[in-house]
Parts: sequence; C-alpha cells; structure tokens
Amino acid sequence: MGASKDRLACFKAYDIRGRIPDELNSDLVHKIGRAYAAFTGARRVAVGYDIRLTSPDLAEVLRESLAASGVDVVDIGATGTEGVYFATFHLGLDGGVMITASHNPVDYNGLKLVREGGKPISADTGLLEIERRVLAGDLGSAKGGGKVETLDILPDYVAHLLSYVDPAALRPYTLVVNAGNGGAGPVLDLLEKRLPFRLVKLHHAPDGRFPNGVPNPLLPENRKATSDAVLREKADIGIAWDGDFDRCFLFDEKAGFIEGYYIVGLLASQILKRHPGARIVHDPRLTWNTIEVVREGGGVPVQSKSGHAFMKEVMRREDAAYGGEMSAHHFFREFSYCDSGMIPWLLVLAIMSETGKSLNELVSQRMRRYPASGEINRRVADPVAAIARIRAAYGPAARRVDDTDGIGIEFEEWRFNLRASNTEPLIRLNVESRGDAALMHEKTAEILGVLEREG
Repeated sequence: MGASKDRLACFKAYDIRGRIPDELNSDLVHKIGRAYAAFTGARRVAVGYDIRLTSPDLAEVLRESLAASGVDVVDIGATGTEGVYFATFHLGLDGGVMITASHNPVDYNGLKLVREGGKPISADTGLLEIERRVLAGDLGSAKGGGKVETLDILPDYVAHLLSYVDPAALRPYTLVVNAGNGGAGPVLDLLEKRLPFRLVKLHHAPDGRFPNGVPNPLLPENRKATSDAVLREKADIGIAWDGDFDRCFLFDEKAGFIEGYYIVGLLASQILKRHPGARIVHDPRLTWNTIEVVREGGGVPVQSKSGHAFMKEVMRREDAAYGGEMSAHHFFREFSYCDSGMIPWLLVLAIMSETGKSLNELVSQRMRRYPASGEINRRVADPVAAIARIRAAYGPAARRVDDTDGIGIEFEEWRFNLRASNTEPLIRLNVESRGDAALMHEKTAEILGVLEREG
C-alpha cells in the first residue's frame, strides 16, 4: 500500500491523497471511513466527490463504511471541496468528507475531512489519530443502521454565493472562464443565469480524464489557454480554477496573470469597507502589501502559518472577517471561515463594477509598490539544513527574523521567506521589495545562488 508499518504514504499534513491503487484504494477508503466515524463520533455527515474517474466508486465505498458505523450520510454528489464545507455548516451536520485529489495527476485521489462547521481535520487535529486507527484496526463498532440521503445543495449554495454581491449593481463584463475540465463548470452555468456577464467557456465540461491537462493554473504552462482567450475575446477578466475549484486564479484585461498575493490585498480592502476595523489573516510568505492595505483600511493584520488548516484556526480564534494566502486560498467568516474559489472572483467583479476600474488598474500600483518574485521551488537534499544555511548567511544583518513558517528575513528595503514543503524534499522561496523590482530580482538570484552552491 506504499507505506511503512507505522505510516501510510497517503496521509499528509492537511489531507489524504495518493496514487491509485498502490497508495489509496477501496479497502483503505473503507477503513478510513470507519476510523473517521469512530474518532469523531459524528452522527450525520456530508459526502461529496470530484470529477475524477475513480471518485464515484470511492465515494460509494465511503458512504457504505460510514453507514456501517451507524452514521447517517447526506450524499451531495459531484461537487467542489467547498460544496462539502457548505453542506456541513449550512445543514448543521457533524462533519463532511470530500473525495478529491485537487490538482494532483490523473491517477491520484484522496479525501479531505472536516468536523462540524467545516473545521478541518489535519495532522495536528486528528488525522494522525485516524491513521493510527486504520493501521491498528481500531475502527469502532460496525453496528450498521446508518441511512444514506441524497440531497441537491446547489440551489442553496448558489444563493449563498450571490449573497456576497448585488447582481443588479454588476456591469455586463465579458469573462473568460476556464474550468480546466474540473468541477467548476456546472456551478458557473447556474451563476450565469443570475448574473449580467457574458461567459466565454474554456475546457468547461467536467472530464476526469483531464484531456487538456491536470487543472493547476499555478503552472505557467497551464495559463496560455486562458490568457490567449482573454486577448482574442477582448475580455475584461480571465478566471481559471483547479480541479475541485477551491482556488481561483485571475488574469487582467491585458491577459496578465495576477499573483494571488495582490488579490489578497484587493479583497482585504473590500472586506474592510463592509466590516470596519476587522481582523484580516494573511500567511507569512509575502506580507508587506497586505499589511499596508489592511492598516490603511483601518483593519488589523494577523499573521498565520501557511496552510488552510492553520489559516482557519487563526481565523476562528481571531474572529477574522477574511483571510488570504498568496497561493489563492481565500477564507471568509460568512463561509464558516472556510476557503472558496467562487466568492473571490465575484467580489473582484463587484469592485470593478463599483469603481469602474479594470483589474489591471486595481492592482498595478500595488504590484509596482511591492514587486514580488512569486513562489520559486527548488529541490534540495536536506531542506532543514538548507534553511539553516540561509539563516546563517542573512540573519545576522537582518532587521527582523520571523520563525512563523520556515524563516522570514526582513531588511529595510527587501525581505524573503524560505520554507520547506510539507510533502516533498523542496524548499519554497518568496522575495519582495519596496518599489524596487531590480533589487527584488537581484536578491532572488543571490539567494538561489547560495542554495545551489551549497547543495
């Protein structure tokens, strides 16, 4: 099963995912369902699944295992990850499980587990205990008796999405929308009927074979179809989603890809107009723009370790109105502090409609004020040792060293964050400066050079 005797390869920091069938298969999913029920004590649980070819069968196994444990299952069918979040908090359920591998290769699948209110179950909050139960066969009683109910949550979900904007105040923009053959298409079709936009649809039909490549717009090679269509259609904006559409990625009217970092600042400014003085949570990778925007808007910036589970924990603790990661995860208090790939673009279109400004006009000044490298990944033999070397090289002269997540090292005119991947022998570098793109590029190359010279 691709695991050591005391660990399973598919159990990660925030979720479960692995290659089918050697790392994840029906037998293992059945045990995970039983262990989840035993660990949480849940009585009523939502189950949804993405459009991967293996997902319907795995979802059926999961439903059966939960019912065998005495859990009543609300089957919401094919959906996005946020569909499970929504069903869990909207229906007042005890938990939810999503079958998905998001943007992983076509032969992968996985599970995302939540408690009541959409609270994530991660390695720090129970995932390791569920893994222990699976390995030990400690799966609780197979008392049976659980019922399976099929429920269409789409009408309520779409109504909730529309509550974030005033459709009558939106302008008739042209949008290029690229679902990547993932699950976003059916939701867009429903929203289209209620909004004044013209949608130019790319790779729209859900297709678990991913005929146009795995939907991961963070990869530069996956952006061309969207950017080309923006120019061809003279569109006002381009939007692309990953497979389970819990992240959206935006292109301006010039077909430029807008880093998620700047969208965090843009959304924070909008949220603060609705919630004056609110707390706004951000991750530590790129920070200066967000902190400045939040403070200028009268809000309170709060830093969290990267990762959706950590962000949600801090959001709840601080009762934050909004949280955003540069990786395009956006969290909303009204969405039970969960992340959504549909709410952000609706809010951006509302800002454009209200101001009459294009997306480029809304973010270009902030991009010039705080130019950033974007996340750069490098494979290293020992991520911990690599980070220690960089700390030794740059830390002594720094104005500030932050250990929230990896290391954040700050100087007067530039700063960077270097952190290890949770799942691969990679380190991830982000660099930004105060209005000096040349300095940002220079320091990015310098740090990469140090890493490459020292292995």
